[in-house]
Amino acid sequence: MVDGIRMALAAVCGLGWTIAYVLAVRTGLRDKTYCVPLVALAMNICWEFQFVFFRSADHMSGSNSEVEGAEVFIGIIWLIVDCGLLYTVFRFGPSEFPYLPRRVFYAGFVVVLGLAYAGIEVLSREFDDGDVVLTSFGMNVAMSGLFLAMLAVRQSSRGQSMGIAVAKFVGTASTCLAWFFDTSVYPGPWLPYCTVACVLLDVAYIAALSAVLRGERESGRLAGDRPELRDIERNASL
Repeated sequence: MVDGIRMALAAVCGLGWTIAYVLAVRTGLRDKTYCVPLVALAMNICWEFQFVFFRSADHMSGSNSEVEGAEVFIGIIWLIVDCGLLYTVFRFGPSEFPYLPRRVFYAGFVVVLGLAYAGIEVLSREFDDGDVVLTSFGMNVAMSGLFLAMLAVRQSSRGQSMGIAVAKFVGTASTCLAWFFDTSVYPGPWLPYCTVACVLLDVAYIAALSAVLRGERESGRLAGDRPELRDIERNASL
């Protein structure tokens, strides 16, 4: 029974985040920008790579090989979609930092990827017995906060959509819920804290993005109509 619920929640998590990633690629191509904060994307790619190729999935599935296989399969799908997200970063990312030469932007992002990979490796060995569960929940908290920060910095809905926000929330909430069916696996305050933090931050992001979209509709300035977006599009074509 419990394994069946976990399987269902793993499927919901996988579907939610896959939809969020696909929408992020689509929105990025439309708005000519990246839609996942750079640090969050670096952490996600490195975590997914380690999870699929180097870490055991037993932390979520116990002895149920079907759940473990489903989780690894979902991770592979995410890595594939990550290629689209990386394309938007390398294609449009430099335009978000016009004061930086392109080579500096690219080099900086590669450094961020390296730091993210090393950080996940160290944290998983130091605090997670070599698994990546505790780090994944911490990363989700960071990602939720980074999406809010991106909205605040851009001061518009450019590169963002309600579909991405809701799908991301559903994916995160379902994996948080899965832990509550067997809290003995990872007892202590860390996962409950991360669960509450993720939900609060994601709800805040949805509410803030909704307010921004409503303001843009009322002013008649949707994402594609803003002068600053046209400037970015022009710079991206150079």
